[in-house]
Amino acid sequence: MADASLKLKVNVRSRVLQGHPWVFANEVEALAPEAHDGEVVELRDRTGRFIGSGIYNSKSQIVWRRLSRDRVTLDAAYIRAALERAIARRGGPAANVNRRLVWSESDDLPGVVADQFGDTVVVQIQTLAMDKRAAILVEALAELTGAAEIILRNDATIRRLEGLPLEVSTRSGRAWEPRWHAIDGFDYWLDLQNGQKTGFYLDQREQHAAVAKHAKGKRVLDAFCNQGSFALHAARAGAAVVKGLDSAFDAINQAKANAARNGVAAEFEAVNVFDYFGAKRDETWDLIVLDPPPFAKSKSALEGALRGYKELNLRAMKALAPGGLLATYTCSHHMQDAELRGVLAGAAADAKRKVQVVEFCHQPADHPVLVTMPESEYLRGYILRVD
Repeated sequence: MADASLKLKVNVRSRVLQGHPWVFANEVEALAPEAHDGEVVELRDRTGRFIGSGIYNSKSQIVWRRLSRDRVTLDAAYIRAALERAIARRGGPAANVNRRLVWSESDDLPGVVADQFGDTVVVQIQTLAMDKRAAILVEALAELTGAAEIILRNDATIRRLEGLPLEVSTRSGRAWEPRWHAIDGFDYWLDLQNGQKTGFYLDQREQHAAVAKHAKGKRVLDAFCNQGSFALHAARAGAAVVKGLDSAFDAINQAKANAARNGVAAEFEAVNVFDYFGAKRDETWDLIVLDPPPFAKSKSALEGALRGYKELNLRAMKALAPGGLLATYTCSHHMQDAELRGVLAGAAADAKRKVQVVEFCHQPADHPVLVTMPESEYLRGYILRVD
C-alpha cells in the first residue's frame, strides 16, 4: 500500500474529480519526496477525502496516474491480474493472432503498450513505475501469452519526460531477426525490433478492409502509405490502378517489396504528399486515402496542424473525380472529432464540392477508449463521398 499521499489544491478544478486518470504537478498542494518516484501514492481532495491510488513521479509534469479507485499495491499480483483482464477483453490467450494486448490507462497499466504479432509481443513502457517493474511485466506477459520472444521497444522520446533512458532489448537477450509475417491475408516484412513504433500499425487494420470494399474498378491513391497496407488491400479487391505515396524512402522500398511478395499490382513513389498534389493538378482519382502522421504532437501545435489538415484534405478533394471517395484520418489525440469535422467542412467549402459522410471511422476495440480520458482516443476519420 502507499505510504505517501498528494492533496489537490483548494482552488484547482482538476479533471481527476470527473474521472480523468491524470494529475499535473500544478494541481497539488505539494509534491511528495523524490523517494516515492516510481511508487504508489494516494491522492486526496482538498477536504482530505481519498480519491484513489496511482503511480507517482515528481520529475514528470503528470505527477500522478491512477491505478485504482481503491487502495492497491503495484506488485506482481496486481500486474498479472491487470494483464489477465486485458487479454480476456481481447478474447483470451491465442497464438496466431495480431492485436493490441495492452493500451495503457485503458487497461489499468499506465504507460504500458503491448502489441502481439503471432508468437512475439512488442512492449513499450513510458512511465517510471512500470519501468521499475519491467521484469515482472515481461515474465507475466510471457507466461500468459506463451510468447516465444518479448521485445522491449523503450526508445520513444516520450520516456525522457519521465526521466527514463531510451533503449531496446529482448527477453532472450538475442536480436529479433526481421521476417515475413502474415497479417490479414498479406505477408509483411516486419522489423519489430527496429521499425516504427511497435513495428506495424495495428490500429488501422479494420480501415484497410473498410476502404477496400469501395476499391473495385477504381483508381486509388494511398497517401502517406507507409508499408502500403491500404494500397495492397485495394489492389487485391480489384482496383484498376493503385498508387502509394510516402516521403520515407525506406517505407516505399518496403511497400514495393510487400506488393511483390503478395503478387499484387501497385505503384509506389517516394515524394512529399503536399508537393505531389500541387504538381499533379490534372490528375484525378476515384478513391484517395489520407493517413498522415500526427501533425499535432502537442496542444500548442494544434492551430498549425488544423491548417495543415485542411490544406491536405482540400487538395485531395480537388483531385477526386465527381462522386469519388475520400478516406481521411487523423491520429492525434489533440484533435477531437468536432475539430476534424470543422477542417473537412472548411475544405469542402473551399473546394466547392458537395461532401457527404459514407462512414464514420474509429480506432478498433483492442485500443479501448476511456470515456473520462480523451487522450485514450486518438484515431478517428471519415469515408466521404465528394460530388
